[in-house]
Amino acid sequence: MKNLTYILRYLVASVVFISCSKDFLEIDPVSTANIEAVYKTDKDFQDAVIGIYNALADQYQNFWQFGDLRGDDSESQMYKGVATDFMNDFTLDNSAGILQSSWANYYTMINRANMVLERIESADASVVTNKNRHIGEAKFLRAFAYFDLVRIFGNVPIVTHVITDEESYTLGRGKVDEIYNEIIIKDLLDAETLLPESYSGVNIGRVTKGAAKAILGRVYLTRHDFTSAEIKLTEVTTMGYALLSDFNKLFDYSNEHHSEYIFDAEYEEGMNLGSIFTNNFCPNVPFISNFFGVNGVRSDNQNPTDGLFAIFADEDLRKDITVARGITDENGNFIPLPSQQVRSFTKKYMTPVAVTNDSKANWKIIRYADVLLMLAEAMNENDKTDEALVYLNYVHERAGLESYAKLTKDETREKIYTERRLELAFEGHRWFDLVRTGKAYETMQPYGMRPYMTIFPIPLAQIQVINNPEILPQNPGYE
Repeated sequence: MKNLTYILRYLVASVVFISCSKDFLEIDPVSTANIEAVYKTDKDFQDAVIGIYNALADQYQNFWQFGDLRGDDSESQMYKGVATDFMNDFTLDNSAGILQSSWANYYTMINRANMVLERIESADASVVTNKNRHIGEAKFLRAFAYFDLVRIFGNVPIVTHVITDEESYTLGRGKVDEIYNEIIIKDLLDAETLLPESYSGVNIGRVTKGAAKAILGRVYLTRHDFTSAEIKLTEVTTMGYALLSDFNKLFDYSNEHHSEYIFDAEYEEGMNLGSIFTNNFCPNVPFISNFFGVNGVRSDNQNPTDGLFAIFADEDLRKDITVARGITDENGNFIPLPSQQVRSFTKKYMTPVAVTNDSKANWKIIRYADVLLMLAEAMNENDKTDEALVYLNYVHERAGLESYAKLTKDETREKIYTERRLELAFEGHRWFDLVRTGKAYETMQPYGMRPYMTIFPIPLAQIQVINNPEILPQNPGYE
């Protein structure tokens, strides 16, 4: 049960976010007496932090378009001439709604985190009894928002305190290196010292010390700081996480807070707090939706490519749930998708849904298999190939495949890259892996990518609000 989600959205509307403006950085008012009044008790700060999670959950409903659809493992088979098609074929322009909504969601997270951090500084620790935890959560979530922002947009405005409307129009774009060094890494280092290792009861689902270390390891890997990545990811392996014995159990959604779970975007069915993933990815084919119990609109998105099918061995236990061209019924008969519909779909998010876009399926932001594969990658780059193979094989063998042995460093690197595709497909990683490893252009050029498209355009609405290229220039190539 996703206990955190039960308290996610009902508490925040009347706390800090009384009148969220739609200006440049989605800033909230800074001089409202009502806002000052609510920052008094531990519960006030807890509710305010929940508001940051709320913005994260909103953003991750469509994060798959960046992480999956932009890459070579997912495609838009059904709809042409629409936004997902433009994302898929590299014709997305700066007026796209997903760019504006993502910019707004991440800066809402940042502003809400800044509000908490600024007001909690002087809070009485005897009254705000979870003060350190609230600071750790706010810093983690602010760092995470900036991490996604720089991966998506490159240089972005740096906001680390509560600002006025007037200030927001004068902020230029901070450099990526500065954002990593002065915000992302520092905030995550602070968070890992302040956060608990686990929670119980209604707090299950909040970020933990392990989540901070794991995301920090991902940050170091993205920066090609393989030494720091190895150190941090090794620490995660000592914290009690473990792979589930059955890969498919990751996607049955009966219990998402298991030994492999580290951090999710949390959703809950039945309270209008569900995710859109099941309906969004389910083929609009009655026998498919009936088989999985998916009611409401089905949108045919997140279609596995032929290239992804091709790299799965038949004996790979992950294949059936990850990539499908139909279903096998209760009598063992295979029923293929109709030829006039989408050619493929993923079952990773297929779970019964009573009401459209109200699924209990979470988005797995980071899980232990990802940590093991990142650690293998870092170790291999640090010339520890034999040790790297140990961690690679944990994931590979769980899929029912024979272990790797006696590989060169270059061979191991490619095996790890492939394993990430097989293990983490449709979990928001492929595009960012391609960019991180320098393989984006060589892989995606046949699909329409140009060299400058490793980042996305700054949203047109933001460019128009500032209307000053000296302060907010467009990314090169998108002018």
